[in-house]
Amino acid sequence: MKRKQLKVMGLSYSQSQIGSYVVVLSEKKGNTKIPVIIKPGDAQNIAVKLEGIKVARPLTHDVMKSMTDMFQIDVYEVFIYGLIEGVFYAKMLATNGVEEVEIECSIGDAIAMSLVYKCPIWVKTEILDQAGINLNDDGSSTEFDDVDGYDDEEEEVKVESKTSIEDLEKLMESAISNEEYEIAAEIRDRINKLRGQE
Repeated sequence: MKRKQLKVMGLSYSQSQIGSYVVVLSEKKGNTKIPVIIKPGDAQNIAVKLEGIKVARPLTHDVMKSMTDMFQIDVYEVFIYGLIEGVFYAKMLATNGVEEVEIECSIGDAIAMSLVYKCPIWVKTEILDQAGINLNDDGSSTEFDDVDGYDDEEEEVKVESKTSIEDLEKLMESAISNEEYEIAAEIRDRINKLRGQE
């Protein structure tokens, strides 16, 4: 089975699916990108890790890492192995040094956990060929296939290395509406810091 390694390029608000976010995964050695639609909760977790935001209380993925660390279990890889009707299928591979296990998870959780554990994301080559796009020099493309609900008509995504202020503001609003005030406050502080750098 052939596969390639990916990295998380950026996160942005989805224009085609209101209330959702797009995380862009990029081929580590190449120009192919995969846009993946994720839920706001997963987007918050990914943004917190991408932006290096320190939250007062641990998030769910941090709690899981603390538990696995205590039992000397290491998540060493995330693998995207399937794409059926626009839905990505992923699993985490973990070991305790003696036994290896595969844990099925959503694509949003898989990406978030790869950032928490600082482990690589792998994808089957055929999925990259099927769902991948090649971006122009300016970081934009209109070559989307209908992946995860993506409409390829007049859709353009700008890939940024981190999360934009506008997208962070939307994540902050989502955190407030879900009464996740500590996360909202940390995102607000990050927004203020970014504005101060402009």
